[in-house]
Amino acid sequence: MVSIDGNILVVDDDDDILLSAQLLLKRRCRSVNCLANAEGLLEFVQVNQVDVVLLDMNFTLGDNSGDDGFYWLTQLQVKHPHTVVVLMTAYAGVELAVKGMKAGATDFVIKPWNNEKLIATLNAAVELAQSRQNISRLSAENLTLRETMSAKQDYFVGESAPMRELMQKAMRCAPTQANVLILGENGSGKELLAREIHAKSTRADKTFMAIDMGSISESLFESELFGHKKGAFTGAQTSRVGRFVAANGGTLFLDEIANLPIHLQVKLLRVLEQRQVIPVGEEKPIPLDVRIIAATNATYSNLTDETLFRQDLLYRLNTVELTLPPLRQRRDDIPLLVDYYLGVYAQKYQRKKPAISRGVLNSLIDYQWPGNIRLLRHAVERAMVLCSGNELSLEDFSLTNKATKSESISLNTLHLETLEKNAVAESLKKHEGNVSHAAKELGLTRTALYRRMEKYEL
Repeated sequence: MVSIDGNILVVDDDDDILLSAQLLLKRRCRSVNCLANAEGLLEFVQVNQVDVVLLDMNFTLGDNSGDDGFYWLTQLQVKHPHTVVVLMTAYAGVELAVKGMKAGATDFVIKPWNNEKLIATLNAAVELAQSRQNISRLSAENLTLRETMSAKQDYFVGESAPMRELMQKAMRCAPTQANVLILGENGSGKELLAREIHAKSTRADKTFMAIDMGSISESLFESELFGHKKGAFTGAQTSRVGRFVAANGGTLFLDEIANLPIHLQVKLLRVLEQRQVIPVGEEKPIPLDVRIIAATNATYSNLTDETLFRQDLLYRLNTVELTLPPLRQRRDDIPLLVDYYLGVYAQKYQRKKPAISRGVLNSLIDYQWPGNIRLLRHAVERAMVLCSGNELSLEDFSLTNKATKSESISLNTLHLETLEKNAVAESLKKHEGNVSHAAKELGLTRTALYRRMEKYEL
């Protein structure tokens, strides 16, 4: 006899009917449950995973109108639309059953039933229920993907020596399945690096899903990441596919991972270890095949502090560790970045790409960029908006007094040049003219230091 790979709920006020159904179905279904009172039907379906409800049409003694069955059929359709309903009726109630099918029931069986026909009917109903669930899941996945992919992404730009070294390491690990941990300051381009790794991986044709872990409230953590079933909690009006499932087969980027509280780190670790998730309100786990790239602006000392971050989770995340240098340590990339974003915003605002003088560009190179690439991008866009001619001035970038507080300097002033000249001279003297050592201490590349030595005739 056919085996039914689904969960059946039988609802009838006749104990003999429930016993017969239980004996017949318990060895042929994934699970079978019985209710003698329809009053608990909706709550049971909400709490438990039910594919098919085998529903009697009459629950009131002496009433053969079928009104009870129509009422509960309507309630199920409204509150649990993916649950399939098969009606039960006596032979004399066939016309009612047909009316019930027109009202939304999938099929009906006549009591007393033929065992083989009942099994066949329920098996078809389970297949329909699972088809509905799959369609709902795919629709939710598509919605999540559309939301994720809607924003236009920047390209990863960098040709300086620190970036070439970083990219060589990143490209070696990209084709593997190893998890990656990216360290770097805010705005330094951690997500862009993660996207670059994904683009060069064997998962490049699959989904790249980015999640800002710091923006997810604790109460919605499991729902956002693992998904939930409709009605699993107050406000869950529709089922939701979690980000892990939506990214299945692809890459999941967990940004600002260090912002995750310890008790939520445990839940994330469990998913990474078991490689499966159970959506809130569901019982059946969903297997996972995702590559994890995590990122944080936290210092490594904070990551290795057991009171702040679980070390077993850290070991899971940092199979390969990459440190993205801040913009002040890769100044040779600033002209490339400025030119790239000028092109981006010229297209956005439908205007000719403006020129930029060497003097202005040198001032941008000298700037500290406390917000890194993110600040540079915003500064370039602001300059494009404020520029009144065909050439950008330093004032268009509105960077005056935006250096770090510790330096408290202003661009394009004699005071800035004096400070920089003295710093370069003192570092060269300290290291007895060793350009490599002086450049490292100043946070510059050798090329950038040579440029300043030439500028100040040192």
